[in-house]
Amino acid sequence: METTTIAVTKEVRDKINEFGMRGETFSDILERLLKSANQRLLQDILMNNDGCVSAKDALERAKKKWQK
Repeated sequence: METTTIAVTKEVRDKINEFGMRGETFSDILERLLKSANQRLLQDILMNNDGCVSAKDALERAKKKWQK
């Protein structure tokens, strides 16, 4: 596996370390956090109600259009 170095402040390093479990490397911690963030983002996208209409409202709108 190819590795690289990233510069972070000591404060950020310590915060990352707080998420670690015994035996985890910083790479392991960051990978786990990124996976969690991606899952949360997907959940937020899928559960977003902006622009949505309830099934009841959709049926009422459809009935009105058919009655015209």
